[in-house]
Amino acid sequence: MAENSGQDQSRQIQLRIDESKMSTTYANTIRTSTTADEVVLDFGMNLPMQTGDNQQVIMFNVGSRVIMNWAGAKRLAISLGQVVRQFEDRNGQISLGPAGRPDGDGPKLSQ
Repeated sequence: MAENSGQDQSRQIQLRIDESKMSTTYANTIRTSTTADEVVLDFGMNLPMQTGDNQQVIMFNVGSRVIMNWAGAKRLAISLGQVVRQFEDRNGQISLGPAGRPDGDGPKLSQ
């Protein structure tokens, strides 16, 4: 039987993050669309407005678009699920009321 010489151990890779070209925006809503190869995520702001005839309209102002392949989208979904679960474990369930307001029962993340 051969001895383990340490060659089978995992290598550590250093990760450096460059934030010099990063921009930060706030979004209160997201629109998703898909193709066979990609997921398109439009992040933006829902802004309530009134028209000239006093009709209530919501304007969706898109601030950022992220396009990713399906594998990246799955990794994002898993990561978001984990951070939301951790937040809810510390702070209680996040409720989603009508139109996304935090005052009612809404969908829950699967355990």
